[in-house]
Amino acid sequence: MNKRQLGNSGLEVSAIGLGCMGLSHGYGPATDRTRAVELIRAAFDQGVTFFDTAEVYGPYLNEEVVGEALAPIRNQVVIATKFGFTFGDDGKQQILNSRPDHIRWAVDGMLKRLKTDVIDLLYQHRVDPDVPIEEVAGTVKALIAEGKVKHFGLSEAGEQTIRRAHAVQPVTALQSEYSMWWREPEERILPTLEALGIGFVPFSPLGKGFLTGAIDKNATFGKDDFRSVVPRFTPEALQANQALVDALGEIARGKDATSAQIALAWLLAQKPWIVPIPGTTKLHRLDENLGAAAVELSDSDLQHIDQALANVEIQGDRYPAALKARVGR
Repeated sequence: MNKRQLGNSGLEVSAIGLGCMGLSHGYGPATDRTRAVELIRAAFDQGVTFFDTAEVYGPYLNEEVVGEALAPIRNQVVIATKFGFTFGDDGKQQILNSRPDHIRWAVDGMLKRLKTDVIDLLYQHRVDPDVPIEEVAGTVKALIAEGKVKHFGLSEAGEQTIRRAHAVQPVTALQSEYSMWWREPEERILPTLEALGIGFVPFSPLGKGFLTGAIDKNATFGKDDFRSVVPRFTPEALQANQALVDALGEIARGKDATSAQIALAWLLAQKPWIVPIPGTTKLHRLDENLGAAAVELSDSDLQHIDQALANVEIQGDRYPAALKARVGR
């Protein structure tokens, strides 16, 4: 698989990474650990060198799985993880916390769980309004100087926060949602990243599965599946948004590809410093997703896609209100 560089940082990764969250968190019961390790290693065997996790996934479990899977090939891969939460008495309630002492405590735990002596890319998972971003960036800068971290990232941060953080410690990458059915980053975020030389790592590049075409208005989600509380996944919204999936499917058939592959190839075509991180628990979906790196979209293809997208009005918010309040700060 071809490599890409995240902005001006010098950090080189595979053109498509692997988002590991769904193996342990967010989309139903955790995948059997042996199978999860096998899938992560299968991704590496197919050229993936960029693996994304976070302490909140589980919590902690996903980092342990990623650490176990990548330990034999540690020096050949880039591991990204995220801090920014403490957990309630139930071990699940997510409470924003980016205080400097907590960041240091979190990183020490991450290093143990990931079975490594350095974190390649450390993101603040969500902006903490109670801690100035300059303090957060300064703490990560110190951790970089100490050799515990190599690169600093932000997730779902707003334009001004990105600029303020970058002035203290250069930001290597921003990780936020971006896909055919969530294009808000194009307005202010992408121009900001380009101006500052920061890479972009889209999560949910397949719209939490919707853009694969495998989800329709009759889909149901268990209470341990995050999509059960997402307005965009109500039956009414799914039916209204089906037009996007239909258009995507038509384009895919014309390119002898799948809908998922076109959705990922479209992202790759937007900027050379964009690296999507689709996740999956299934080996055949992994093969399909990684196949997108070989799909070439011409200028004519991209114009056709843009015309199709312009004719579809997406229905439903991407987050419930409580989670929506945490993004774009």
